[in-house]
Amino acid sequence: MALRQLTMAPRTRAQLAEKLAAKDVPEQVATDVLDRFEEVGLVDDGAFAEAYVHSRSRQRGRRALAQELRRKGVEDEVAREAVEAVDDEVEEAAARELLRRPLAASRGLERAARQRRLAGVLARRGYPPGLVMRLVREAIGEDEHHEADGEHETDGTGTAPG
Repeated sequence: MALRQLTMAPRTRAQLAEKLAAKDVPEQVATDVLDRFEEVGLVDDGAFAEAYVHSRSRQRGRRALAQELRRKGVEDEVAREAVEAVDDEVEEAAARELLRRPLAASRGLERAARQRRLAGVLARRGYPPGLVMRLVREAIGEDEHHEADGEHETDGTGTAPG
């Protein structure tokens, strides 16, 4: 049963323990199986955390990644180490990219409404408040500057693509 779970996708020890418990596998048997899986390298929460962070760091901030890892049963220290691998530049670049489409979609709204909407996009993805507000202010400022200069791209209909 545990091997079948691992063939579908990588799992943490806690996720496998939960599946085994749901199938009424005795606790000692589950512990023995999971211990053996760790010995032979089939279960490695550290490797799981690193791969998880690597694959999702373009859509999530470090705080959200750490929370997701904890929900999957990764210990705090292991999650913290994996998340620390995301450097500030990578996190900022990902946040800027996430703002691109909602920034265009928010044109025409009042500045305060744009700020709230854009800040919400990044906050829900786990980006830190200081970074969120700085990037939102920069993005809106640049967008308004380009709009004043008439530099927005259009899709041929006179409207911005989005």
